[in-house]
Amino acid sequence: MSEEVNPKAYPLADATLTTKILNIVQQASNYKQLKKGANEATKTLNRGLAEIIVMAADAEPLEILLHLPLLCEDKNVPYIFVKSKHALGRACGVSRPVIACSVTVNEGSQLKPQIQVLQQEIEKLLV
Repeated sequence: MSEEVNPKAYPLADATLTTKILNIVQQASNYKQLKKGANEATKTLNRGLAEIIVMAADAEPLEILLHLPLLCEDKNVPYIFVKSKHALGRACGVSRPVIACSVTVNEGSQLKPQIQVLQQEIEKLLV
């Protein structure tokens, strides 16, 4: 298991931010505000439903994800990489590794304030 993270996986969340992200992903999963997998994430972006895209930096090969940052930039959706697809899978509430997920829009959601804070933190990294 290499600790070397692909330089294309940018921006990469540090440990504290990763904890925050996985926390929100987990809650989004409970609130049914989560789409798992690169294809589902792509669909939420195209439909304008995505709030945040979280991707795993250890996806093999990483190229299978790299259309997502481009789409995110087109649609003005913040995106972030976390180090581990296994951790992301656990946060998504599944026993499989997850290489990408999308936290989806839900106007009346209790997660909204947390999502907005996270979006701002991710945007700081993208500057």
